[in-house]
Amino acid sequence: MPFAVPMIWREPMCHLSDCYFCMTKIDGITKKNKSSIAYPDVPSAIRPVPHSEDLPVPVPLEILDSSSDNDSNDLDDLIRDLNLPKSSSEILASRLKQKNLLLPEANISKYRTREQDLLKFFHLQPSFVYCGNIPGLIEKLGVKYNPEEWRLFIDSSKRSLKGVLLHNGNKLACIPVTHSFQLKETYDSMKVFLDALNYTMHRWLICGDLKVISLLLGQQGGYTKYPCFLCLWDSRADARHYVQKVWSHRDHLVPGSHNVIQEPLVDSNDVLLPPLHIKLGLMKNFVKALPKDCGSFLYLVEKFPAISDAKIKGGIFVGPQIRELFKDDEFLKELSSLQRKAWLSFRDVVESFLGNHKVDNYADIVERLIENYKMLGARMSIKIHFLHSHLNYFPKNLGH
Repeated sequence: MPFAVPMIWREPMCHLSDCYFCMTKIDGITKKNKSSIAYPDVPSAIRPVPHSEDLPVPVPLEILDSSSDNDSNDLDDLIRDLNLPKSSSEILASRLKQKNLLLPEANISKYRTREQDLLKFFHLQPSFVYCGNIPGLIEKLGVKYNPEEWRLFIDSSKRSLKGVLLHNGNKLACIPVTHSFQLKETYDSMKVFLDALNYTMHRWLICGDLKVISLLLGQQGGYTKYPCFLCLWDSRADARHYVQKVWSHRDHLVPGSHNVIQEPLVDSNDVLLPPLHIKLGLMKNFVKALPKDCGSFLYLVEKFPAISDAKIKGGIFVGPQIRELFKDDEFLKELSSLQRKAWLSFRDVVESFLGNHKVDNYADIVERLIENYKMLGARMSIKIHFLHSHLNYFPKNLGH
């Protein structure tokens, strides 16, 4: 800055005596005599003050020795927290650099190829992609690999079949390890996935819906007589379901016996029961037990107009809809005394057992649910059977 104090302007009080421009005489001024212009000294235009001994030229501050690596690490943390894809990450870095919020040395184009370091761990087959070196992949991500700290989750959608490693305790992010747009949810596809991942070496715990579990254990799909992989529970003996709690134990899953048609791909002791699907199954059996002309069922039809009649009659609801009903006091008012007992016991089981917290008296809460469902007339499904006969098989914390 050439002056210690710049010129200061303010609104003039009077154009005749306090206006810098009105009082400056420029009549007859040419290029040759412009140096003779007399500029007025008025309060509305305080002239600049040059530097002097009392007002020296300021000395620039010493530049701090900052590392561009630290700047890039902070940017990486921000992008990870925002869960941005590659294109959005580069745009964010570019905008921050334009506003001088990043060091000049910060690299903003590295996000175009940020997956290059991880591609070497994956292999492409004609029908799917899989990770061939899972310990190396996890250690590359900065985590010491211990197979006992991970569980393998397999699931499919309308478009793809995928396998993901989930951390026990959910303290670390999930890691996709296999994916396919061509394979379907079949026994052969499960075998291909497990062989590619070298499952016999890692022996992770397995989680998934009951269809995936049945495929992995070689069981017959659909409505079968012996669907339970832990015992010989007869799904068609309705008269014995709520009466008999202990059934003959399955020592082995033998192909050709009791609805087992293939060799099991995993050990049944390594299978985790799915709490979410059990929750959905409890909701399904509760709704199907309601009379279709009662106030509670008609309230469901009115509350969820976007759900088809077939789905409501079949009790097909999703997690957010169930949580919404848990908080709905109007729905409680529509329930009869027997229905209210069953509904409240269902809510207690979800909140005290099937979620992230398991209370000490969870066995009593589950027993109350079974009794109330029996009084309601709800038919026992395989999911209710797991609660009735295999409560001790569930892990300590289902939410994790």
